[in-house]
Amino acid sequence: MVQIYNDYICNMTISDAQKVIDEWINTVGVRYFDELTNTALLMEEVGEVARVMARVYGEQSNKEEDLKHSLPDELADVLFVLICIANQTNTDLTAALKKNLEKKTIRDSDRHKNNPKL
Repeated sequence: MVQIYNDYICNMTISDAQKVIDEWINTVGVRYFDELTNTALLMEEVGEVARVMARVYGEQSNKEEDLKHSLPDELADVLFVLICIANQTNTDLTAALKKNLEKKTIRDSDRHKNNPKL
């Protein structure tokens, strides 16, 4: 089963990812956790990304237990839970991202170009 998912992931769209994760949840995972639980899990996973960032790119030193965490794996955990939340709230992430980029493009068309800090 792992190979089937690995083969499919190579050229996956966001929509594909939503479908694959839904299939995985309903077969391997049995069912979705409720939305509030998944929101708490998302915060936990984001915290794990922050922990890796603080130790790899920041000034904090690693503890022995930190060595088992990798940024790609932690980012994938965030993406997985985020997609779970999107699926269970009937959010089309492709459409949402498109709309969000349109909003940012209009709002920030000159903002960053005119920012002396950049």
